[in-house]
Amino acid sequence: MATEARPRSGKPADTDEQRLCLWLRNEAGRRGVPLLRSFEQWIGAIPELQATDRWTEINILITGIEDGCRYNREFRGRDYATNVLSFPYEPGPGEHPGLLGDIVICAPVVLREANEQGKPARDHFAHLAIHGVLHLLGYDHESDADAERMEALERRVLAALGIPDPYRQRGS
Repeated sequence: MATEARPRSGKPADTDEQRLCLWLRNEAGRRGVPLLRSFEQWIGAIPELQATDRWTEINILITGIEDGCRYNREFRGRDYATNVLSFPYEPGPGEHPGLLGDIVICAPVVLREANEQGKPARDHFAHLAIHGVLHLLGYDHESDADAERMEALERRVLAALGIPDPYRQRGS
């Protein structure tokens, strides 16, 4: 199991450098799982994170099927592993709000879905990392209007990264 972290700072406050700290813990094994720098690139492309001058911290846990199922059962009441779960952090009174929250990505589910959908696994990891962070930022897909708003933002971020629309049907 590997834990990687690399806070981004470096440049003075009057530059465009964002302040993003990602912690990545991979409990699923290295095979097919992107490295921290890929997650930094993908998540760093989210406009709301680019626009802030505060430090933003996000924890990412990559799991296998068993833990993915356990988290989904424990927190959503569903007895199967899902691709991504988001857990927003709510700071207490007077607490620094830099920690945005945690996302849990089940690597075997992501790899299986990418294969079934005929898309590169790396693109699917990018989409689900962005999707999970958007949930941390308050986006959801509970209504059609909310889903359209969230999906439109996902498409824009992914397009800026050169990744095709994940909602477009193959062959259309």
